[in-house]
Amino acid sequence: MTTSIKQTPGSTSSERKRMPGWLKAVTALVLVLVVLFAGLRLSVLPGLRDLFGEDTHDRSGPTLLKSIQDMSRYDAASGNFQVVVDLEKDAKLLPDAIRGTRTLYVGAGTVDAYVNLGGLGKDDVKVNGDRTSATIRLPHAVLGKPALDADRSYAVSKQRGLLDRLGDLFSDNPNSERAVQKLAVKHIGEAAKDSELAERAEENTTSMLDGLLRSLGFKEVHVTYGA
Repeated sequence: MTTSIKQTPGSTSSERKRMPGWLKAVTALVLVLVVLFAGLRLSVLPGLRDLFGEDTHDRSGPTLLKSIQDMSRYDAASGNFQVVVDLEKDAKLLPDAIRGTRTLYVGAGTVDAYVNLGGLGKDDVKVNGDRTSATIRLPHAVLGKPALDADRSYAVSKQRGLLDRLGDLFSDNPNSERAVQKLAVKHIGEAAKDSELAERAEENTTSMLDGLLRSLGFKEVHVTYGA
């Protein structure tokens, strides 16, 4: 006895083409995410920015006081400087599009000039008998270390080759600007040395001491600078 089984035309091919249930779920989830992020980016769906907004949490530990230093100097002048750093690094055998970087950075910072008053001895301050005249000998003004102002410093442009961009993907700090910041500090320090900042500090120190001693009754005040 022969039993025949009828097959509906196309039933086998449709079963083969039928999408598995898990794949349908993944596809639906992807579509939902695409719609949500597109609405967030284009701001066409109200309330999405609040739903996917970022919250900032400061979980820093307590600030510890490491040391205290007594200051014995008079900060008499401060200079504000700005420099445009153009740093380019090239590979010898590769074109810039493959390997190489160029960063244009605006660095702004300050340099203080001060007079050290802590090393004065009894021979450096001379007062006449009736305390009407005083002569003070001070060391020359010294320039402090340049301090880069992060709020006023910024990168104008960054150009990186293909290999450098790939390297940034695996770097802990792909946006590091340490090299241009160091150059900015160096140039600011050199500019401060070429300026009249130290001379201005000595002039301001002289004016400060003159006003202070005259308020104490001195009629003549002489301030000199030397080693």
